Amino acid sequence: MVIDVRLRPPFKSFRQQYSPAANKAFSAKFGLASPPSVQQISEELMLREMDEAGITFGLATGRNGHFRYNVSNEDVVEMTAHYGGRILGAAGLDCSNVSRAMADIEQHVINGPLKAVSMEPGACAVPLYANDRRLYPVYEMCQAHGVPVILMLGGRAGPDVSYSNPEIISRIAADFPRGRFMVSHGGWPWVQAVIGACFWQENIWLCPDMYLMNNSGAQDYVAAANTWLRDRFLFGSAYPLMPIGESLAIFKSLFREDVLPRLLWKNASELFNIQLPQEETSC
Repeated sequence: MVIDVRLRPPFKSFRQQYSPAANKAFSAKFGLASPPSVQQISEELMLREMDEAGITFGLATGRNGHFRYNVSNEDVVEMTAHYGGRILGAAGLDCSNVSRAMADIEQHVINGPLKAVSMEPGACAVPLYANDRRLYPVYEMCQAHGVPVILMLGGRAGPDVSYSNPEIISRIAADFPRGRFMVSHGGWPWVQAVIGACFWQENIWLCPDMYLMNNSGAQDYVAAANTWLRDRFLFGSAYPLMPIGESLAIFKSLFREDVLPRLLWKNASELFNIQLPQEETSC
């Protein structure tokens, strides 16, 4: 049983992130090979690679208001049906339009099939820090309705590294103590600082995804997830930027056997309220 919480399939507007040459070059930065499914932009091969790796569910996020490309929430909803529920969805919110963002939460998450919301404030056409007070009505609404918030705070989260500074998530988590916040890209490269924020604030989950793979800072993530952070750490492959199978193999090699069930699926199923196949919950 494995839940991959950062996976984008080659479906409709998600295909904009598929560029075989660029994807191959990006995977190579981490010493990994871009898989056949990415090079051929093939849904069939992607599903085969998921099967071979033992991926039970994937989670794909919408993207709206982004400076480069967007994935509509309508496409995300259609995607969940297209893959028969095997790939779940999170609504992408446009941080520059708070009223539209709140309407999307109500339509697609509270009254719809999506499991969470996803925000990339620093990557908007006009970048915002995620703790900008203009975004607080969104966090308040999500806290009130128990909607998990995925924040892209790491890697290229904005025009410069200040947009992923862990002071941001520390402040948000403190201001919304009943909210649940997952940091995708794991706050990298601010690894020790974001782990410190998680130590004191128990409503922050971490998913370093690709920045855990053959990368600096990995051992700090591992030390925390093997001990006190084991209930708030998740697996994400960052497919198609990274291969599913190789990423999962590296992930499994890093952690203690007794914590792997939590990291690979239990934490994700609890955070995103994912209904698991009964026969697989003992895996």
